[in-house]
Amino acid sequence: MNRREFSNLLVLSALPASASGNFFRVGQRLGHWWFFSPAGEAFFSIGMNHIDPAVLLYPENLAHFREKYGSDRKCWLQTRVVPDLQSWGFNTIGWAQEVVLRTKTDGARHSRSFTWEEYQWAGMPYCHMLPFLEAHEWDYEQPIPDFFGSYFEDWCDFVARSQCALMAGDPKLVGYFYVDCPTWVHTRTPKKPPIFDPALLESESGRKKLFDLATRYYKLTHDAVRRYDPSHLILGDRYEAKARLPQEVLRAAAPYIDVLSFQYFDDQTKICPDFERWHALTGLPILLADAPVPGRGDDAHPEKYSRNYEPLIRGLRETRSCVGWHLCGAYLKNRVRQYGFVDEREQPNQVLVSAVQKANRETQAYVQELAG
Repeated sequence: MNRREFSNLLVLSALPASASGNFFRVGQRLGHWWFFSPAGEAFFSIGMNHIDPAVLLYPENLAHFREKYGSDRKCWLQTRVVPDLQSWGFNTIGWAQEVVLRTKTDGARHSRSFTWEEYQWAGMPYCHMLPFLEAHEWDYEQPIPDFFGSYFEDWCDFVARSQCALMAGDPKLVGYFYVDCPTWVHTRTPKKPPIFDPALLESESGRKKLFDLATRYYKLTHDAVRRYDPSHLILGDRYEAKARLPQEVLRAAAPYIDVLSFQYFDDQTKICPDFERWHALTGLPILLADAPVPGRGDDAHPEKYSRNYEPLIRGLRETRSCVGWHLCGAYLKNRVRQYGFVDEREQPNQVLVSAVQKANRETQAYVQELAG
């Protein structure tokens, strides 16, 4: 029995909590895929993405941050962020990095990832992104390395050694992401070509070449992670669902990851059928790793897009292959994103908060009733 066959047969509902291990897993219960907590409980991951305090540190806000939090990120996380997220029904820190610069000509830059210590301060389940490859569709600067060269192999080992080795024993870690919206065969700028020339996909030999290239990448990154962390889930690249995504990439990834992850900016009528299609292709459960409330951003009329949250999360939780939704937040509305749950004066968007809080609690109750 190979690794994938074993994963597909795993039904954690039949296991006592002591047999489910000390870390998050994926498995099926009553025909539905779920994350399972270290205690063996079904877990639909409801995550908040983009948590960074920099907007509170402008000169006009800094006195407030110093007075309220003592200029201490730990205090801010523990006394404001985590209580908010838990009150609103979020159970995961999805991807903490936040977009802080963005232009049409130069792409975007993000704040740094949380450190291991910051995740410990928060004390919530979390996912962590490993910077093996800067091939994000919003990154216009970093070159694509030779996947077959020793340089990239050594870099993957360093990333895993410096990060996975520290996190390997943490039961709060759900799993590791790789690239946000990798440009396998698409690009957003002529400044930076895709990883693989899409013109080569017109031939069988070209498609095989892509499969071999992707296999090298996923095996190399998988082996680097497993060298230092044999236990935690590999959530892999967070594919851009609306970009061209050849089957060769997904088929190459499947033996080396535990969950398919997607960014998908749309509603449940588009997302859920595609998830079932990708699940049928790979046999893997699927995480909506980055998606906003459909229609977000009209802060003058928040009730318009707030109504869209509940239908999407309901559609996702009822999709048998889906294990969660990590909301493209952000927690704080900064001057680049211009969207968030809390403004830079720390006033919440109460209409949005109320709608999300209700739907998240309904989702947690649904999971408990169906699989708890």
